[in-house]
Order: sequence, then C-alpha cells, then structure tokens
Amino acid sequence: MDINYVGEHLLPGQIGQFSIILAFGTALFSAIAYFFAAQNKNLTDTSWVQLARWSFRLHSVAVVGIVAALFFIIYKHYFEYHYAWAHSSIALPTHYMISCFWEGQEGSFLLWAFWQLVLGNILIYTAKNWEAPVLAIVSLSQVFICSMLIGVEILGQKIGSSPFILLRDALDAPIFKRADYLSLVRDGNGLNPLLQNYWMVIHPPTLFLGFASMVVPFAYVIAALWQKQYDGWIKPALPWALFAVMILGTGIIMGSFWAYEALNFGGFWAWDPVENASLIPWLTLIAGIHVMLAYKSTGHSYFTAAFLVFISFVLVLYASFLTRSGILGETSVHAFTDLGMSGQLVIYLLFFLLLGAALFAYNWKKLPITDKDEATYSREFWLFIGSLVLTISCFQIVLTTSIPVANKLFGTDIAPPINIIQHYNKWQVPIAVLITLIAGFAQFLKYKQTDTRKFYISLVVVLVVSVLVSGVIVFFGKFYNNVQYSALIFAGVFGVLANAKILGDALKGKLKLTGSAVAHIGFALMLVGALISASRSEVISVNTSNIGYGKDFDAKNTRENVLLWKNEPITMNGYLLTYMGDSTEGPNTYYRVNYKKLNDEGKVSEEFDLYPNAQVNPKMGLIASPDTKHYLTHDIYTHVSSVPVKEEEHAEDDGHAHNDSDTYKQPLVKELAVGDTVQLADGGIVVLKALNKNVTVKDIKLTGNDIGVGAQLGITTKDGVFSAEPIYIIKDALQFGLPAEVKDAGLKFYFNSINPQAGKVEISILEKKEKQRDYIIMKAILFPYINLLWGGTIIMVIGFVLSIVRRAKEL
Repeated sequence: MDINYVGEHLLPGQIGQFSIILAFGTALFSAIAYFFAAQNKNLTDTSWVQLARWSFRLHSVAVVGIVAALFFIIYKHYFEYHYAWAHSSIALPTHYMISCFWEGQEGSFLLWAFWQLVLGNILIYTAKNWEAPVLAIVSLSQVFICSMLIGVEILGQKIGSSPFILLRDALDAPIFKRADYLSLVRDGNGLNPLLQNYWMVIHPPTLFLGFASMVVPFAYVIAALWQKQYDGWIKPALPWALFAVMILGTGIIMGSFWAYEALNFGGFWAWDPVENASLIPWLTLIAGIHVMLAYKSTGHSYFTAAFLVFISFVLVLYASFLTRSGILGETSVHAFTDLGMSGQLVIYLLFFLLLGAALFAYNWKKLPITDKDEATYSREFWLFIGSLVLTISCFQIVLTTSIPVANKLFGTDIAPPINIIQHYNKWQVPIAVLITLIAGFAQFLKYKQTDTRKFYISLVVVLVVSVLVSGVIVFFGKFYNNVQYSALIFAGVFGVLANAKILGDALKGKLKLTGSAVAHIGFALMLVGALISASRSEVISVNTSNIGYGKDFDAKNTRENVLLWKNEPITMNGYLLTYMGDSTEGPNTYYRVNYKKLNDEGKVSEEFDLYPNAQVNPKMGLIASPDTKHYLTHDIYTHVSSVPVKEEEHAEDDGHAHNDSDTYKQPLVKELAVGDTVQLADGGIVVLKALNKNVTVKDIKLTGNDIGVGAQLGITTKDGVFSAEPIYIIKDALQFGLPAEVKDAGLKFYFNSINPQAGKVEISILEKKEKQRDYIIMKAILFPYINLLWGGTIIMVIGFVLSIVRRAKEL
C-alpha cells in the first residue's frame, strides 16, 4: 500500500539525483569525444574537441549542482535524507556542516570529482596540443568517480551509493509505516566528535585536491604512450607533478597537525594505515619528479620517470580502495566502512593499471633509451639512486599496510607488527638518512659530468661543519646512545647546510636553483624536528602519589596522569597547576587549567591558562581534545583523560522514594508519635510537632470518605532551622504519600503510613549524598623543538611553489 508521506522535501533530492545522472553521462560523452579527437589526427576541424569541451562544461555544471543540492539538504536539516540524518544534526554550527559534507564516502567522492573538474577546466585552457588525449583520461576518471554516486541497481547489482537516498529507503523501521514519520525524526546522528575541529574543515579538501591533481601527470604519461609522443610530456607535466606533491604533502601535514592539535594520542604521526595510504603515492611521485628532471636534462631513465608517475595515480586508487572497502576496519581508527562499492573500486583501479601496463608493453621497444650509462659524478645518477631509495621506502610501507588485503585474498592470518611505530621506524629512519644525505650532496653535482675537485672541496667544507653542529645537537640532546637517531641528526644538518650553500649561490644569480634548495632545506628540517620532538617528548604530568584511577587506567597511564581537584593547586615539573573550573559550549566542556611557572626561588615567573575540552559521547565514551601552549623552542600539550559525569537535574518528584537512590543516601525509617525526635547523622534533629488532619493538596480533591494527614516536622541542622510537611493520603481505596523536600538542608521526607493502634506514624528521612567534588585527571607532554617540523613544512611548500613557477615559465 502506497503511503503519502507528510513533510518530505523531495525536490532537492530529485535535482541532486538528476545532476548525478547528468554528470555521469556528460563525463562519459566528453571522454568519448576527446578520444575521437585524439585518434583522428587528420581531422581538419575541431568538431570533436568542441563537443568534448561543451560536454565537460555541462558536466561541471552538473557536479556543482550535486554539491549545491547536498549542502542545501544538510544546511536545512532535511533528515528525510539518509546522508543528512547520518552525518549532521541541528546543533552543529555552519562550519561543521561543511565537514558533514565529506564525512561520508559519497561526500568525499563528490569532493574528489569537484576538484578533478576544476583541474580539467584549467587543462582545457592550458594543455594546448595535449588537450584531447589528456582530457580523455581525466574525463574517464570522472566517469568512474560519478559511477560511485549513481546508486542504482542493474541486473541485481548495486552501482554506487547515492547521497540523496531517502531515510525510509535506507533503513527498515516500523516508523516508516506512518505517513508523519518525520515528526518522530527530530534530529540527526550528528558529526563524529573527533571530526568537530576546524582542521577537518580544511584538511580533507586539501588532501582530496592532492589526490585529484595526481591524475594530471598520469594523464600526460598515458597520452604520451597513446600518441607515441614520448619526449613531449615531461615539460608540461612537471609543473602539475610539483603541484600535486605540494598539495598532497600539505594535506598530509594538515592531518598531522590535526592529530597533534585535536586528538589525544599525544603526537602527530602514528603510522596508521590510512595515514600510510596517503603517504605512499606522495613518495612515489616525489621520486618520479626527480627522475623526470634527470630525463629532461640528460635523456636518461625515461621508463623509470614514466612508470613512477603512472604508479603514483594507481597508488592513489589503491589508497582509496584500502580506506573505503572496510578492509582496514580492524587496523585503522579512521577508515570508512564498506558501502558495497569494493568491486567498483577494484574495477576503477584495475582499469587504469591494465591500461597503463598495456601501453607500456605495446610501446616497450620504442621507448627512449640511452646507450651511455650515467656517470657516477653526475646529478642524474644520484637522482636515480635517491628515487630508488624512495621507492624502497614506499614498498616497505605498502607491504605492511597491505597485510589485511593479503589475509583477505589468500585466506591467511598474518598478524600486523605488535609495535607498529617501532616496526616502521626500524626501516624508515635509515631510509630517511640516505634520502637526506643524497638531497644534500647531489646539489653539488652537475648534470652529465662534474668537476670532481670543486665537488670535493664543497662537500668536505659542508661535511666538517655538519659534523661539528650535529655533534653538539647529539651531545646536548643525549642522542649518542641511539646510532640511528644520531645518523638522522647528522643527515638533517648536512641537508640543511648543503642546500643553504646552494641557496646562497642561487641568490647571487642562479635563481633557477632556488626552488629545489628551499624545498630540500624544509624537508631536512622536517625530519630533524619530527625526530627530536617525538623521541625527546617528555610526560611532565608524573603521578607521585599512590592514588590509582580505576580499571580504565593501567600502570603506565596511572603514572603519566595527575589528579586535579578543583581549586586545589599541585606542583608539577616546575609548574603550579590548578584546575579552575569548566564551561560548556554545545556538546563540549572546556576545562580551565591554570599553569604558573615557578623559578628557582619558588616565585611565579609566568602564568597562562589552557582549555582542553571533552565530551562524554554515549556511543564513543570520553572524546577529549587537547590544548597546547606554543613556545619557540617547545610546546606544552595538555589533555584530560577522565572527568566526572555531570549530575543531571532530576525531574519533579512523583511521590515514589525509589527515584531518589542516585541523589540520597539509604532512607532512615522511623515510627514517631507527636513530640518524638530523630537524631540525624550530621548532628541535626527532626521533631514531629503535630499531625495536620485538614491538609489541602493542590490538584487533588478530597471528598468526605477520603483521608489526608500532614506530618508537621521541625528540622534543626547546621544549615539552619526549617519546617516540612510530608502528606499521607487515602483516596478511593488508594494509599500514597506526597514527599516534602528541604533543599537547603539536603533532606527529603516521606509519610509512609499511620498506625492508629500505637498512635504513631511512619516517616522516611532521606539525607542527600555529599556532592561529588569537581576534578579532572589530565596528562601533559612537553614537545621540544616541534616548530622545526611545522616550520620545515612551510619552507618545503615555499620551495615547491618556487619550483612550480620556474617550470611554468619554461612552458
């Protein structure tokens, strides 16, 4: 039976779904039109190109229509749509509604499609002779992404998942048998508390722009093989490759900063599989860029350059499969669950993998090669070696991250490493040492052949200074017990100094070297900053008492957390620490922690407040976000590990004592005659002064056969003198009592019964439990020199920008 549902807003969803179909169709037509334009080299007019352009522009309008419709639904709180109900709520501010847009898989695919169409429109105006083959590949990628959003069923097979599916179609619940079911859907599930952070407003768009931009250099490689224009793709693809690694690298670092600023695991990188999935293609494309530079200058390593650029985009697709298939559900805290699109993701991945493999195989004998080997004292040789080392780094990360995939494919039960951070560091620290050293001394080399005398003079000078500087850092930082860390410190210092020399030469007139030198300096600083801050971070909230915090705290966490009672200062690692109170904004409670820095004389030399926040989420427990005091040389990072559950206001009494067990102690039950006294535990007394047989009760009319008696009590406590009158009623053969509460004294009284034979009445006296003292259990960590990490990131991005400008000018 059809139901005419009341209050649904169907038009936005219909517009959105139509836009998805239009986006898919126009992307497909654009890909086909560009294909024919690229195939027909003798075509005198540009009819296919014009058709393809107009189709891609219409596709762009359609994707913008999808975005607008979905955001409108979220913004207007149309919870009849499953996506809005699952990812948003009424209480969310507008900027977090933007985060709701890409919290789900459908929204993130839509974000990916949006960025690819932006890049495609730029390529229409900049690709020139490469437009047709390159845009054919970009349009084809759009076809696959749009197919993820269609949400239709063909021959029993579901294709994609639409963000515009209605709640009643997505869920099977009895309420949908009611035409007015929306009257019962008052709010949505809300945004994951971990994502309610401003970094989540800017981090995902940056990361997905990085993913989307990977398709452009990939498209140039495929176009070169397809059109057999083997040499021409390097120059136009190089600025795009630099742009992709710059944006994706920025997105990865944003994620690290989000983890550091908003999550409470106490760091910026955890080798989580989802983190690794974004890092892998970044590493391979960086390797690819360096080999592209070598080929551009010398003609060496064509296949390596083309393959690394090609595989970088394939690894983006593999990363998408890992994070969206649900296969990492048990090994990563922020992977998506499977929406039934794993098969489509595999097809997307295999299509481009096999397409590239086929083109490489078909053109293998025609690919440019050089008979002459690279000279050992040449830049191209060491660019190749550095790229090889980066590829090994990537291979090790892929192998470990893919353990769940191997278990799924082969039915094995291989367990991931127990200490995942130690496992990765064992491999990646030596690799980082090699990469940083190569990035330093390769700058002194020339393409094809180098004057060895000048090379060794420059190298020895920088080596001597690097040994001295790194030796000081190793000694005072006490890294001398760890060979790997000492080596990385030396490599980082060497990388900075070597590239600083090159930068100095560049500023004297060789400006084309500026970008690479700046980027390498930033990279070296990043490594040194990450090493020092992570390895020398110090927990300063040491629990020196013998107090345990319960079963949720193991020995290590008990030792690394301190208990703060409200307004009771404690000393902690040279600070006087006081929990001052809290304030609530929306779902979050902010805990004000006052720090006073004490000098050697015990006087306050500095004072500041930090406001770590938390919410007790019914599904996820305590969700805590830290607050950090930033200094030039270190950070003080603070987060709460446990907070008391706030007491909720109790509803009005309904006359039943059993509802008071959470607020009051066990009742004291006494039979009293008029004049009798009861001694309370805190020294107070209660006297039954009289029985009032003429009581009047609001909203209860007593007739002639009814009985209403009030027990007039006098109460004396340390808080003052009070009176109360609980009431006992017999009405229509029903017996019940109405309590009386004295809030100022923390007492409550029930008149339970009358014993006429003994001339006594039974009274229950309830004393309020002592109010729980406010407290927090918190952890504080000192991160030394972490600004080297963040500063190095900024410097590296500046270097990429300078390189992009240079390569764009060359076009």
